[in-house]
Amino acid sequence: MATIIVQGRSRRVRITAYRSQVLRSPRRTFVTYVIAEPCVDVKDKSCREECPVDCIYDGTRMLYIQPDECVDCGACEPVCPVEAIYYEDDVPGQWQGYKKINTEFFIELGSPGGAAKVGETNTDHAEVTALAPKTS
Repeated sequence: MATIIVQGRSRRVRITAYRSQVLRSPRRTFVTYVIAEPCVDVKDKSCREECPVDCIYDGTRMLYIQPDECVDCGACEPVCPVEAIYYEDDVPGQWQGYKKINTEFFIELGSPGGAAKVGETNTDHAEVTALAPKTS
């Protein structure tokens, strides 16, 4: 069992997980937390600051959670100012497609081991790219 205690900006997060939960198979096909449409053209990044494992990556128009790196702590969800982050079972019907979008974004990128190493990817999932730009 592994225990990680991280002091974030707004709260302390304790993550306790069995080694098998932390070291997941790269063939995992589900996502536990999903970033949905409200993030498109907003990219506030408060969630990145709270994430203790640096698994939230920058696309051009939105952020994406790397499913193999996420430890399911939920620290990102309450700090999102546009309420774009959902546990997979709680994603509203109109944004169910974002489960697939978040997973498929990492097909080429893989699991680099932290968003800070990668920086902005200068790419998005094709469905996000096809969305009309949001106006302020």
